[in-house]
Amino acid sequence: MRPAHIALAVLVAAIWGCNFVPIKAGLADYPPFLLVVLRFGVAAIPVLFTPFPNVPWHKLVLVGLVHFTGQFAFLFLGMAHGMPPGLASLVMQSQAFFTIVFAATVLRERPSGRQLAGMATALAGLGLIALGIGGDTSYLGLGLTLTAASCWAAGNILVRGLGKIDMLRFVIWESLVPILPCLALSAYFEGLATDYTALLHPSLAGLSSLLYLGLIATTAGWAVWNYLLKLYPASTVAPWSLLAPLFGAVSAALVYGETFSPLRLGGMALILLGLVIISLRLPRWRLVRATPSVN
Repeated sequence: MRPAHIALAVLVAAIWGCNFVPIKAGLADYPPFLLVVLRFGVAAIPVLFTPFPNVPWHKLVLVGLVHFTGQFAFLFLGMAHGMPPGLASLVMQSQAFFTIVFAATVLRERPSGRQLAGMATALAGLGLIALGIGGDTSYLGLGLTLTAASCWAAGNILVRGLGKIDMLRFVIWESLVPILPCLALSAYFEGLATDYTALLHPSLAGLSSLLYLGLIATTAGWAVWNYLLKLYPASTVAPWSLLAPLFGAVSAALVYGETFSPLRLGGMALILLGLVIISLRLPRWRLVRATPSVN
């Protein structure tokens, strides 16, 4: 990747890493499905003055259902059922490994031995985290968060197949897709009375979280991410999101005082090591045969 694109990838990782603190703040005010509705309602406001992207409706809806609806419905549910923000920011990055698997299956982008070694290392880290489940974390929360990560990965593959389109316009219009499905889910599972009460009593923290989630984490973050996916293979772009847990852990510790047990720290370290292995580019040394000097 070019240095400018690496800088963009790191910026998105920082935006998404800090994103989990506003999510927790939003969940304190709104139930999970309603928070998805509000997040993407804010992100979709620019459709009023944004032309429709050059992509068929059915493809936009499909990507929106997988990439946004599935991912964030499962993520918000996971965090509502025991996934703390710092750990959620880390587990979500398993999308990089799902992306490599899906890219190999669908796009025939064959993973290298280095990528397979990185995936194995990171999966060992997830195993350590699973062994340390308890207290502030639940198996249900972990399972829902992993499902969200798989939706993110599937969305990455779908985006790769869209061709050359304006990614900012696409993200803005894609944000419309989760609104109706999640509104129906919220009405059924959370109840209209609960939604009505939450909407009538917003806090400053809750409203601020909606602005961050809708405009910065969604519109800006996903537009840049999808732009990078159009320039490079999915297996090249996806691992950069694994930097997000560094920002997620620090922001969660500073704002919520989240702590990490030795077992959880070991799992986090293995996942980050998996990123390094996947992303590392070792120089290729060429064997140069010495030629005898003539004296």
